Amino acid sequence: MDAVLQANAGRELISFQIGEQEFCVDITSVREIRGFTPATPVPHAPSYMRGVINLRGAVMPVIDLGARLGMQTSEPTARHVIIVAKVGDHSVGLVVDAVCETFAVTPDRIQPLPEIGGDAKSVVRGFLQVDERMISLISLDQILDEAVSEGKAAA
Repeated sequence: MDAVLQANAGRELISFQIGEQEFCVDITSVREIRGFTPATPVPHAPSYMRGVINLRGAVMPVIDLGARLGMQTSEPTARHVIIVAKVGDHSVGLVVDAVCETFAVTPDRIQPLPEIGGDAKSVVRGFLQVDERMISLISLDQILDEAVSEGKAAA
């Protein structure tokens, strides 16, 4: 894609599925997508933290993104994937059911979150209508900041 078309395309996002819902994040935060690997549990970690894995010699925390978002989760299987994401200086693995697709959107296609109670506004940045699907745009920096600080407190 040439520079002019890319500039007009806006942000590039990657979508993934957790249960029946679809979410997306900015693709620049994603470092890699890998098959599910069981994690080594960490004592006193938050309930959504699956544990840690060794990623090329570095210990990386792995969180169950569905549990972190307050959704009902199931025990991961071989069909689940780990999205390795980086925000700031921290890398974390995010367990999701499946990765769906990548796409580019312009800011005008992102619909704002309606006024609702709870912590949704801190995590969900908006919604996208893609074909017949409603996809939640989530903020990885908010999710990872809290997960990293809670993980440090548990260690």
